[in-house]
Amino acid sequence: MAKKDACIQSISVFGKLRIHCLSFVFGAWVLCKKLLKYVWNPKGPVNTLLRDTPPSFLVDSSIGQHKHLKLKGIKLHYVESGPKDQPLILLLHGFPDFWLSWRFQIPVLSINFHVVALDLKGFGDSDKPTWRCSYKIEIILEELTQFIHSLGVSSCIVIGHDLGALLGWYLVHQNPSVVNKFVAVSCPHPNVYWSSFNCSYNYQWLNYVQLPYLPEIDALNEDVKIIDQYHKHLPAKDVNLEAYKYTFSRNEDWTGALNYYRNLPLFKINEHFEQTEVPVILISGAKDQYVSLENIIKSTEFCEFFKLKIIDDCGHFPQQENPEVFNNVILKYLIDKSNVPNPIESPSKRLFHGLFGAVSNTVKYGNSVIGTVQKKTNGVVNSIPFTLNLNNAKQ
Repeated sequence: MAKKDACIQSISVFGKLRIHCLSFVFGAWVLCKKLLKYVWNPKGPVNTLLRDTPPSFLVDSSIGQHKHLKLKGIKLHYVESGPKDQPLILLLHGFPDFWLSWRFQIPVLSINFHVVALDLKGFGDSDKPTWRCSYKIEIILEELTQFIHSLGVSSCIVIGHDLGALLGWYLVHQNPSVVNKFVAVSCPHPNVYWSSFNCSYNYQWLNYVQLPYLPEIDALNEDVKIIDQYHKHLPAKDVNLEAYKYTFSRNEDWTGALNYYRNLPLFKINEHFEQTEVPVILISGAKDQYVSLENIIKSTEFCEFFKLKIIDDCGHFPQQENPEVFNNVILKYLIDKSNVPNPIESPSKRLFHGLFGAVSNTVKYGNSVIGTVQKKTNGVVNSIPFTLNLNNAKQ
């Protein structure tokens, strides 16, 4: 048990103090901006519209059956589809999102698998405890483990996007016995993920949301404008966009969701802990501004078995922006056993073949390779970096 407990560790006291001190700095800055806006325009922006009735497709069974399960007094909502005698796939959504994120995957995957798309605690129709302590990483991981067992299996395939993938990374390190395969969508390893937040708006936002109440109030401004900003891949007045706004139209709809970001930055995977032996595939959109090629390569250091797939012409939501290609990638990885690397290979050789094979399948030689790498690194890398990066990874 001590070994498991040592897997996830708290960041330094200095790191915690830094986050909380900066939260007051950014909070004061936001309040000043709001005051100036009010002086300039006392009427202010339009508040959130009242949305009391859910869109019909959120409550029907066209995609899957809506079910609820209680774990230690917490009600969890999920959408289930597919034969229960087949391997279980657990789908974990991101932020701000809910089970609807997987609307294009559930019907396809349920042909060969028992599929469960969960509303994480604090999201959708699951319970939304307001206390920050309810979202500690050890509590979340224990609940996910219990949820998997409650579905009648000892382990499953986990596919997570954004925040859901972040939780999946923690899970495969803390409790690998419950995960057969892990698919991380648009999210590098947690240690890499949090270090990448040290830039511009993301870093400011992360510190700002540490404050109580104010971020929740902010999120509802201008008819939940944050939903429009985050789900840019959805056209205006799209029915799914309205479903998102309905789901996040109340103050309490944001408290639980934001509590993840009030807790998770305070924890990281112990860098001296052994690599996870759970096979991992990382899928990213070629135009995803939140995931860089450098962060993807750094994530391989925490995995024994790793594959990469970059989907062209997609941003942060490849499962929605190009569902046909995304579904084909998933099915090939889950059904074709040849996708799992040979475990008898040496770690360095395995990493080389895994990365080289993945990259060679997603980018083309010549100018297209250089262009893709430049996009993924925001123009920092001006030449093909395969030799340098793979050699560094082997070291």
